[in-house]
Amino acid sequence: MRARELGIVIGQLDPGPLNAITDVPGTRVGHTTLIDGGYVRTGVTVVVPGELPVFAAPFRLNGNGEMTGLEWVRESGLLTTPIGLTNTHSVGAVHEALVAAAVERDRSTWSLPVVAETWDGVLNDVNGFHVRPEHARAALTAATGGPVAEGNVGSGTGMICHGFKGGIGTSSRVAGDWTVGVLVQANHGARGRLDISGVPVGRLLGPDRIPLPPRRPIEEGAGSIIVLVATDAPLLPHQCARLATRAALGIGRTGGAGENGSGDLALAWATGNASLETGQPAGLTMLPNDGMNLLFYATIEATEEAIVNALVAAETMTGKNGATAHRLDHDLLVEVLRTRIRAERSSL
Repeated sequence: MRARELGIVIGQLDPGPLNAITDVPGTRVGHTTLIDGGYVRTGVTVVVPGELPVFAAPFRLNGNGEMTGLEWVRESGLLTTPIGLTNTHSVGAVHEALVAAAVERDRSTWSLPVVAETWDGVLNDVNGFHVRPEHARAALTAATGGPVAEGNVGSGTGMICHGFKGGIGTSSRVAGDWTVGVLVQANHGARGRLDISGVPVGRLLGPDRIPLPPRRPIEEGAGSIIVLVATDAPLLPHQCARLATRAALGIGRTGGAGENGSGDLALAWATGNASLETGQPAGLTMLPNDGMNLLFYATIEATEEAIVNALVAAETMTGKNGATAHRLDHDLLVEVLRTRIRAERSSL
């Protein structure tokens, strides 16, 4: 189930055919989901941007989190590896697997993979180191185009978003001649701050209607979100940075605030220039800066919808020590949205 299947249409731009990051040509996504006994609720997601390297840039809304390899992305303006997503204490295992894959592929002796994390320790035994390099390799091998599984899959398996079960979500927008695709790992936000289509869903569906999971060992609203933004537009690194920045507006539109205890990190890349770093001078194409507004709107809308898709797709999950994160109930969600719309119309 996805937001649009419930009649929730976010923004003004049209989505791509799949309404997923894989609408950007060449982009592939793979998951490895680990569910074992009552305590393992975790996994790995790998996103392959297509032909590498590509121009790229990151953005930090709040830095209580990790995304490896960013110093070289900032220095060079290039993304040179697939991107791994996992839980906080499994970054090393995923990093190792992506380095090994690079060495096997081209006998490279140098690789700085991008691996990002969010903390799934409410539902998952995060200190058990259950993600191993072979799980990351399996996600890389499984990466494909087409529809992307969302919710309780891959690295999103044990994640919680705005006090509901969260996880992986994706969306896309057509921006003139170009496409923008977004994938999120949503593990952030306070219940009372959740807005969907401008409706304060989190306040209307409080703990009296849908129970909250156990508190994290930090303040309410802390957690983390990773946002990956892909486009086929011909952008240079500074323009990728501008897109990554706009992802924060999509987070904010759903109620995310970049709390002190949250790791809210974005990475944007553009595939519109090929054959980079061939050892020869490269001819580049650049979209004018004054032609970027549609891409900005597309990034904001796709980020917002990807977060909502993560919430809608997720299922109730019980994990470590019997902790339960409840899904955002579809019937109740539609009820509160329709009630607010009727109230607004009657006031006109």
